[in-house]
Amino acid sequence: MISVLFLGVALFAFGTLFGASMRLRLGLLGALWALVVLIHLTLPAGADLRVATGGDARPWLVLAAVALIIWGYRAGLGRLRAKAQSKAPAPAATGTFSDAELHRYARHMMLRELGGPGQKRLKEAKVLVIGAGGLGSPIMLYLAAAGVGTIGVIDDDAVDATNLQRQVIHTDQSIGMPKVFSAQQQVEALNPYVEFRPYHRRLTEDDAAALFSEYDLVMDGTDNFDTRYLVNRVVVAQGMPLIAAALTQWEGQLSIYDPARGAPCFQCVFPERPAPGLVPSCAEAGVVSALPGVMGTMMALEAIKLISGAGETLRGHLMIYDGLYAETRKMKITRRADCQVCGG
Repeated sequence: MISVLFLGVALFAFGTLFGASMRLRLGLLGALWALVVLIHLTLPAGADLRVATGGDARPWLVLAAVALIIWGYRAGLGRLRAKAQSKAPAPAATGTFSDAELHRYARHMMLRELGGPGQKRLKEAKVLVIGAGGLGSPIMLYLAAAGVGTIGVIDDDAVDATNLQRQVIHTDQSIGMPKVFSAQQQVEALNPYVEFRPYHRRLTEDDAAALFSEYDLVMDGTDNFDTRYLVNRVVVAQGMPLIAAALTQWEGQLSIYDPARGAPCFQCVFPERPAPGLVPSCAEAGVVSALPGVMGTMMALEAIKLISGAGETLRGHLMIYDGLYAETRKMKITRRADCQVCGG
């Protein structure tokens, strides 16, 4: 009997090795069982072949009965599962997640402050990033990793070798490529469930309002006051929140400007542009490589909280980070009644 069982295991193993279907492998085992039973029913007692296969047909019949019971149980369980699934209500189409997305965002959904509802709000959100440089790089990467459904970025610049010291979304192979398309490659490689919209052009007064109206939140990662004031004017007119940061050398600052919800706008805090040379750009003064990563990641975190409703944001506060001495300060900021943009 042991030799027959060994033969059955060998048949099944060879079938698996050569890619035979499960039905064919089970059919071979069934044929072997039928042959053994036929031997016991036709040959006289004491025949060598009957002795070699166990001497009695009853153990083989019991084996078949056990196999049928197991098969029947599994088939019945499968039918019950199918019936239960057919009666379950279908999930709503908007904001639902595939199994792969549920697995991808599992660590988010474990958070009490975020959970499934917060992750759904992230998936339904549309965020526009101004600038694909030092701040825009970590913003886009972490918003994509977090599952923000639609990410747009506008920038007219191309990748230069000097960018790679801090603009981590770009690579050496993308030197000379428009930054928005270099960023698109990295974001889509990171999370294929995110819709990425690249705008390879300079932001202008003529098209800013129409562009911003397609999004829920604007994040300013630019390094010049003309663009910052332009972005601020448009978001205030549309009642949108603005997350903006600035940095130089070892220090950065960050806030959420949102006068529609009681916070000041950017021009409340910085009513006039600094005198020439007072606030040099990164190209003029330099910047430590990790500082844009720190500030851009903080911007992404503020966006995640703002969209999901988790915790407290920097709305109405200005945070200043000194990377050289590892100091962080936070001060309250208020609206100015005489602000040219959002004043009463």
